[in-house]
Amino acid sequence: MNFFLEAKKSSRGVVKSFRCKGSPYSLSRFHSPLLSSSSQKNPPCRCDMADIVVFGSIVQDLISYANRFPRPGESIRGKSFEAGCGGKGANQAAQIGRLGGKVIMIGRVGNDIFGPLNIENLNKSGVITDFIERSDTAGTATATVTVTDDGENSIVVALGANMEIPPSRAEQLESVISRAKLVLCQYEIDHSTLKRTFEIAKKHNVRTFFNFAPGTSDFDKSLLKLVDILSTNENETEFLTGSRLTCIEDVVRASKSMLRFGPSIAVTTLGAKGVVVVTKAGTATHIPVPRVKAIDTTGAGDSFCGSLAYLLVARPNLPIEEQVRRASLIASVSVQRKGTQVSFPWAHELPEDFLN
Repeated sequence: MNFFLEAKKSSRGVVKSFRCKGSPYSLSRFHSPLLSSSSQKNPPCRCDMADIVVFGSIVQDLISYANRFPRPGESIRGKSFEAGCGGKGANQAAQIGRLGGKVIMIGRVGNDIFGPLNIENLNKSGVITDFIERSDTAGTATATVTVTDDGENSIVVALGANMEIPPSRAEQLESVISRAKLVLCQYEIDHSTLKRTFEIAKKHNVRTFFNFAPGTSDFDKSLLKLVDILSTNENETEFLTGSRLTCIEDVVRASKSMLRFGPSIAVTTLGAKGVVVVTKAGTATHIPVPRVKAIDTTGAGDSFCGSLAYLLVARPNLPIEEQVRRASLIASVSVQRKGTQVSFPWAHELPEDFLN
């Protein structure tokens, strides 16, 4: 008997439930032509089509809604369930693609039912997925989320196949990286792989953009010598500088101090309080963000980073402050909708002269 997966989706395109037909014991046999095995050769290169390379994470979100959190050892009934596509790398690539950017995603998923769902979603957003590998030894990364009635959540993330990507993968794809105008990475893959990716980019004079998320206090800051544009939030800025941020002036001082590590531009996002941009040219600007009624802020930072990456390439003559302002406006659209990648706006939903 053949096995296949049916994914029931909501009107927003979010997978609401799964139904398996055929043998329930043969998940490891599920295979999609969208995926290349890590032991197989890459498909014919379409890298000449891409201006931006995103080297990062792909994560399957599994979200249960319940009245409250279960106590240790307790099972409770949930109210509903949703599955969606996530991962900071994939999210940012999806936003670039939805804006019309020519973007390649480099990453790794498992040989399981979640890999094809995430690949398909990226394809629908216009992302080139030829260089996403399939692991035979680790599963697709998952984020198991419980959300309670009061909006609180608990999350367990298993990074799975993302953490298997070795530095040699960047070396194998040097020709892809060298053709790009910008390489964008986050901190959901191994540090040594990040470093090698940025080294190769700098070798070919490709601009580097690092979103230090999720941040950690033990991060090796020597990596930042290879970074041109650094994006952090308040907590991540505190991790890098050791400074406590209590006001905008504190953020400006801390952002300036981050430039000493290597970047020429530091962008610090402050949620509803706006964004601070400092440059090695000596400028420091606080950019307010529009006030909107937020429904779901999940992925807003990724929408911002993806939008900024797109604008850095598509509108290089704009001042960085204007690029950041526009990226903030795009991200403000995403928080007015539920979901992560499905909430990210398309180019046609924005003012006609906003992107071009």
